[in-house]
Amino acid sequence: MVTLLLDSTQLEVVLSPVERALSFRRRNIAVPREQIVRVQRTDDAWTWLRGVPNPGTYLPVAVAMGTWKSAFGEDFVAIRRRHPSVVIDLDGHDEYARLVLTTRHGVALLRALQLDDVADEPEDVAVLAKPAKPRVKRPVVAPA
Repeated sequence: MVTLLLDSTQLEVVLSPVERALSFRRRNIAVPREQIVRVQRTDDAWTWLRGVPNPGTYLPVAVAMGTWKSAFGEDFVAIRRRHPSVVIDLDGHDEYARLVLTTRHGVALLRALQLDDVADEPEDVAVLAKPAKPRVKRPVVAPA
């Protein structure tokens, strides 16, 4: 899963070496915050694919990474299996019209993009998420 770094000016999609190879990209993707139009979570990112991989890697229901070209523009896709994902619509970006990314930190990204005061230094989106309190299981006592 990709790493997302967010600061006051941009969102950066950091790709691992394997993700770089599968997506045929040499650099990370930087998106200025003002170009982000909408962010939404999805449980099935495969339904958001449009067009054909060019260049990219596509193994149905396993992995989809790279640039997807369609009549609507180019999308960057980094999907692994059926994990929760985010769809980020962009306006005015040099390369892409949309990003479809598998990440377990979708809720944290949504919260972070709505913050008014964001740190100047990039932070991992996972750090911005507040950990949920663990659920305590209480023993069930049957009435006598």
